[in-house]
Amino acid sequence: MLKRTVEDRFGFVRIRGELSGVKRAASGHLYCALKDENARIDGVMWKGNAQRLSFRPEDGIEVVATGKLTTYPGRSNYQIVIDRMEVAGEGALLAMLAKMRARLEAEGLFDRARKRALPFLPRVIGVVTSPTGAVIRDILHRLADRFPSHVLVWPVLVQGQGAAAQIAAAVRGFGALAPDGPVPRPDLLIVARGGGSIEDLWAFNEEAVVRAIAESPIPVISAVGHETDTTLADFAADLRAPTPTAAAEIAVPVREELLAQIAELALRQRRAAVRPLTLGRERLEVRSQRLPRPDALLTPQTQRLDDLAERLRRGLGDRIVIARQALQHDAARLSGPLLSARLARARDRLAAQRLSPVLLSRRLEQQRGALDGLHRVMRSLDPDRVLERGYVRVTGARGQTLVSRTGAAAEAALTLHFRDGELAVTPLDPAAAPRPSTPRRAPPVAPPEQGKLL
Repeated sequence: MLKRTVEDRFGFVRIRGELSGVKRAASGHLYCALKDENARIDGVMWKGNAQRLSFRPEDGIEVVATGKLTTYPGRSNYQIVIDRMEVAGEGALLAMLAKMRARLEAEGLFDRARKRALPFLPRVIGVVTSPTGAVIRDILHRLADRFPSHVLVWPVLVQGQGAAAQIAAAVRGFGALAPDGPVPRPDLLIVARGGGSIEDLWAFNEEAVVRAIAESPIPVISAVGHETDTTLADFAADLRAPTPTAAAEIAVPVREELLAQIAELALRQRRAAVRPLTLGRERLEVRSQRLPRPDALLTPQTQRLDDLAERLRRGLGDRIVIARQALQHDAARLSGPLLSARLARARDRLAAQRLSPVLLSRRLEQQRGALDGLHRVMRSLDPDRVLERGYVRVTGARGQTLVSRTGAAAEAALTLHFRDGELAVTPLDPAAAPRPSTPRRAPPVAPPEQGKLL
């Protein structure tokens, strides 16, 4: 009766208070307490409603809970069964946002090292946004103006219950597409939404959305709200755009500018190819103007050739005259009487020359004396000359005279030259040669006994 009385009297209530003792059971139900400076009441939120919460309940968050009062006989107390719960006031949301940002940042989800470069010209662009809002029309219009591209739209809720789950599923779904599948995998993702209050943009602050963007294998541009709006999705994305239109401008370059740049590069390429030819032609013309004319180069040589030809003609004529005069002079000297006189004088000088025997014998004696002296020197230097006095000359296998013991020991055979002949010997190692034995001295012989005279 008490339970029915309480439920009938307080079937719909709204309570504002601070969450305390928040606990989520294994069954999915949420248990907590709501309190203020004067009172406290227990609360329970069944699994179905708890899954539709747009934020993560934590201790210290001020909320407004809507539901009904009931009693719990097990503990003899009353509690509120919460059907809907929302954060009370922007200050509480900002505090919860700061706390969540600090926790995710500590995990490294916002590190600049995780940021990836955007593709220069994506072939396919994936857009996660509401299909009925003005955001998708602005993005498509801006892409068509700049560079028409293939756009895939994944329609999602961008606010309210279930929006965070749909956004996270869309980001993960684009990343799960096969690169060569029937649906092309985007090269770039744009997560976009129009402006609004912090409550309207809260879905992009949810942990599920932040983690999905941080783990996306595809580069992500976050374009949530206006330029002054900031969500946790902006920190997790590879690049933040101030507006959805700006995201489209960042995603692709201007096609006309690219065409103009390509045309400019092609023009520069043609100029670069033609410029060496033009410069070479100009240099050739300048150098050709500095060269003298061919007739100017040949004129001095032609004149010199004519001069040399004239000098040769005069020189040959003078040479002939000189040769003729010399021949006439020699012909006069070769006259018969003159030659006969010169021959007679030469015969008289030859007859006057006589060979004197004294001169020949004196020359012969001088040469004989010099020869005898050389013979005596040769005999004194003859190595076999000393053999007459008892010496021996030792020669090696090649006939060379050996003058040292070391040289003789190195030879395999030696030849000893004596006065009366030669003797071949073999040198022995002094260490191996037998030592001569000392001859025994014969015993003394007694002198014969002297005979007696008497």
